[in-house]
Amino acid sequence: MNAKDFLRQAYYLDVRIKSDLDELSKLKRMAYNLSSPSFEPNYNASHPTEAPFVRGLERVVEMEEKINSEIDRLVELKEQIRSVIDAVEDSAEQLVLRYRYLHNYKWEQIGDILYADESTIRRWHRRALQHVRVPDDYIRI
Repeated sequence: MNAKDFLRQAYYLDVRIKSDLDELSKLKRMAYNLSSPSFEPNYNASHPTEAPFVRGLERVVEMEEKINSEIDRLVELKEQIRSVIDAVEDSAEQLVLRYRYLHNYKWEQIGDILYADESTIRRWHRRALQHVRVPDDYIRI
């Protein structure tokens, strides 16, 4: 895995977590939408006896557990990426990598913060990628 792919993992995991949070929001809306009770006089042995919203709540809990484990992985991954970035000697290159891969800033935003034009930021970025050493035991998403 090259340096850029290694550093980009946090972004992709972050996007996946946001997608899961959207899905969780939809699941909650569906689970909390209660239906009216049925007062049917017939007893049906094959009919489930639990409330209809219980399965929806179980799905919500499963999704929340999945999101929490992904967040834990993201925190670990960002710690590893931060230590790799800290090993880069040039401070300008470090800052570009931090803003790009830990904070997910766009080139223009990084340029505004570092008072440099986009071409300078991209040049620092290219040089920084050459100085990044991907650890052998890196976290894979």
